[in-house]
Amino acid sequence: MKKTLAIKQNGKTIYPICMEQGAEKLSETFSAVMGDFTGRKVCIVTDSNVGPLHGESVRDALLRCAGSVEIFTFPAGEASKTLDTVRELYTFLIEHHFDRKDCLAALGGGVVGDLTGYAAATYLRGIDFIQIPTSLLAMVDSSVGGKTGVDFDAYKNMVGAFYMPRLVYMNIDFLDTLPEEHFFNGMAEVVKYGLIQDLDFYEYLLAKMAEILAHDPEVVEEIVYRSCLCKKEVVEEDPTEKGRRAILNFGHTLGHAIEKTMDLTLLHGQCVALGMVCAAWISWQKGHIEKEDFYEIRDVLVAFRLPITVEGADIEQILAASKLDKKMDKGTVRFILLRQVGDAMISTDVTEEEMRNALLEILYVEDEVAD
Repeated sequence: MKKTLAIKQNGKTIYPICMEQGAEKLSETFSAVMGDFTGRKVCIVTDSNVGPLHGESVRDALLRCAGSVEIFTFPAGEASKTLDTVRELYTFLIEHHFDRKDCLAALGGGVVGDLTGYAAATYLRGIDFIQIPTSLLAMVDSSVGGKTGVDFDAYKNMVGAFYMPRLVYMNIDFLDTLPEEHFFNGMAEVVKYGLIQDLDFYEYLLAKMAEILAHDPEVVEEIVYRSCLCKKEVVEEDPTEKGRRAILNFGHTLGHAIEKTMDLTLLHGQCVALGMVCAAWISWQKGHIEKEDFYEIRDVLVAFRLPITVEGADIEQILAASKLDKKMDKGTVRFILLRQVGDAMISTDVTEEEMRNALLEILYVEDEVAD
């Protein structure tokens, strides 16, 4: 069954989010949004993992409504999310004579979507693009909201733009080819939505834990839909992160710093999970949530196969990296805490000492063996 949401601004639809099990209606949906594209070109941007799995089938679908479809593939992984890869994409587009009225299609996870969106925002001062996310994390988070960007040296998402897609099209069946670790990587963002703004959704995740672990199609589709609904409500209120949208960064301030200092050896969602443990701990210490809430959050993350401790992390390096976060405001970290489970708040009074103590909570220490 096809489900549709619409991201709106001032009562006007900016782009639809369409999700279904199967991709039978991709060409139909593309045409409904983009209009007559028979004389135009589409460039599918994908990576070396997703391209061999889904590139040709998506190309065939888009050829039913576009004049020609090219595929640009880059090496999979966060290490490719750079200006160098964007430069290679620019060159490909120029050599294949793409103009401003053509379109890019991001086929892949968060790296592909972020990079394609940034290239679209800057090629010829702006070319249309659509999102076709293939990972759970991309479906519930990065494909929605118009945040695009690439990493600069070791600084995550430091170069970017707010640039809205024309369409977000989700084939839930794509998750069948997703490695288990990457499926649960996306669950960090799913849990986040429940914690920051939807207690009913959080309780739904607890009630449907067995079905989620078994990848029940109807339950997975429901968590994708409800996650997108949560994000829709926030980004419509604050499309360019001037205020409330910052709550979506729950777990991300220290999570991004951990990701950077661990040289990208952990997945994004895994780092966000660690960051959420830290943020929940600080929320508890400040008296916003109960001790039982903190330990339940940890238990939920463990159940969804996400880490709550990390080995080999350098706390001082993580703290230093957190000060380089792009969300800093006049030298102060805008830290997202829980006012209560299901309700987040923006705090500017989290101290470095509180962050250090929170990081000690996730630092893996091997039990000493008695002599």
